[in-house]
Amino acid sequence: MLRRALPHLAIFAAILGLWEAAIATGLIRSIMVPPPSAVMAAMVKLYLVEGTIYRHFFITLWESVSGFAIGAGIAIALATGSALWEPFRRYVTPYAIVLNVTPGIALTPVIIAWFGYGIGSKVALAAVLCFFPIFVNTLTGLTRPDRDREELFRQLGASDAQLFFKLRVPAALPLMFAGLKIGLTTALIGAVVAEFSQATEGVGVLMSRFSFQLNMGASIATLLSMTAIGLLLFYSMEFIDDRMVFWRREARREAASRARARAWKARRGD
Repeated sequence: MLRRALPHLAIFAAILGLWEAAIATGLIRSIMVPPPSAVMAAMVKLYLVEGTIYRHFFITLWESVSGFAIGAGIAIALATGSALWEPFRRYVTPYAIVLNVTPGIALTPVIIAWFGYGIGSKVALAAVLCFFPIFVNTLTGLTRPDRDREELFRQLGASDAQLFFKLRVPAALPLMFAGLKIGLTTALIGAVVAEFSQATEGVGVLMSRFSFQLNMGASIATLLSMTAIGLLLFYSMEFIDDRMVFWRREARREAASRARARAWKARRGD
């Protein structure tokens, strides 16, 4: 693993070195693009010396996760209802498409007017922006027919509920988690956009303040903090995906089979 990472680390170090040299020789103006050393100094100040980033970091994280939970819950509920009842799908899908094609930034003033300048507007915009990819992926996964497996379930005497929960839902999980991963990142975008528009706390506010002060080193350091939030959210969902949709990976499938075999033996008293 380390051997595979070394080329990437070498390329990254070369880019940083060229970046620093270009600014030191005057090829790039430091007021527009700060050197990596200035960004590192700003990160040390934000995280270790003053520690001002932590409160803003967790506020944005909370707004993103809360908005995602609300948007994902509504999206999965509507997608499930649409998959189970065709007339419901015909009425819900057009509104979902209208919501998706409406630019999220254009909705920001309206949402702030409805939910105020507090955390509610950030959560609401995050929920709106993450809704559509989760809805579409979940609905697509639940409505993809597998005729052979459905016929096998019917021959085994499965009820409609068993057919849905034992066959269609597991088959939809890979697509559903793909939508959830996209939804998490769009929820973060929604929270940050709302912070840019009107807020007093959050990494979006912090970045705006540094940009207005032309403190580009601290501004890029804050931008990297946003990236850290996005990576944290994405890989958290990736971890859940790996545990729940275990049959897609051979190692996880074998581990799950061994665990079930041990549980079966314990139940039998072997």
